[in-house]
Amino acid sequence: MQQPSSAVQTELDRYLEFAVATSQDAGRVTLRYFRNELEASFKADESPVTRADIEAEELIRARLGRDLPGHDIVGEEGGESLSGSEFRWYVDPIDGTKSFVRGVPLYAVLMGLEVAGRVEVGVVHFPALGETLWARSGGGTFLNGRRVHVTGTRSLREGTLAYTDMGNFAPHGRQEALDRLAAAVQVRAGWGDAYGHSLVASGRIELMLDPVMNAWDCGPFPVILREAGGFFGSWSGEEGMHHGEALSTSQALLPEVLRLIEGRGVTGG
Repeated sequence: MQQPSSAVQTELDRYLEFAVATSQDAGRVTLRYFRNELEASFKADESPVTRADIEAEELIRARLGRDLPGHDIVGEEGGESLSGSEFRWYVDPIDGTKSFVRGVPLYAVLMGLEVAGRVEVGVVHFPALGETLWARSGGGTFLNGRRVHVTGTRSLREGTLAYTDMGNFAPHGRQEALDRLAAAVQVRAGWGDAYGHSLVASGRIELMLDPVMNAWDCGPFPVILREAGGFFGSWSGEEGMHHGEALSTSQALLPEVLRLIEGRGVTGG
C-alpha cells in the first residue's frame, strides 16, 4: 500500500496531535461525572445519554470549530454538521455509556478523521484507565506512546473472542456465526464497545465482534487496526466503518474468521 507523501504525513501528524489533545480534554470532562450521581436519559434507540456525553461532545465541536473550521463533523449526540468538505470527523464523546453510568472504567472518547472517504487518523482515549490508543496512516499504532501490533497468534483455537452484548447477535441474524466462532476459540469474554477493538489492535486478544455498528461508534478503528497489522470492517471482509456491523482481528486470522462466518469451517470446502 502506498504511503502518504511527507507533506501529507506532516498534515496528518497535525490532525493526530489535535485529536489526542482534544480527546484527552474531553475525557477530563467525563471524569468530573464518573462514579458520581448522574442521571441518564434515553434516546429513541433506547441507548442512554448523560450530561457528560453532551458536555464532552460540545467541547470537541468547539475545538473543531476553532482550530479546524473547514472540517465537517458527525457526532453521536449532536448529529451531522456537513459542508461538503473532504475532511470529516466521526466523534463519540462516550463510547460505552452503559459502562460509564455503572462506574465501569471501560468507556472511551472516540475521534476518527475520514479524508476523501478513507479514515486516516484515529484516537481512542480511555479516561478512567489513563490509556490512549492512536494511529495515522503510514505512522503506526501507539498505546501511550509505545508502538503496538496485533497478535501473532496463527490459529483461533489459541485465541480470545470479545463482544459487547451476546443478546445482539440473534436479532441481527448472526447467532449461528457467533456460535461457530465461539466454539473455535479458547476464551470468550464480554469486553465490549471500543475496549474490545482496542484490545485487538494492541495484541491482547484475537477477535472482537459487533453485529450492529454505527460509524461514530468506530470512527478511529479502520486506521488503528490497519496500522497495527490488522483488519477492521464488515463480516464479509470489507474494510471500513460504514457497513452497519464490525469485526476486528489480525490479517493472519482474518481468512479463518471469514470462513467460519460463512459456515465453511476452518479448512474450507
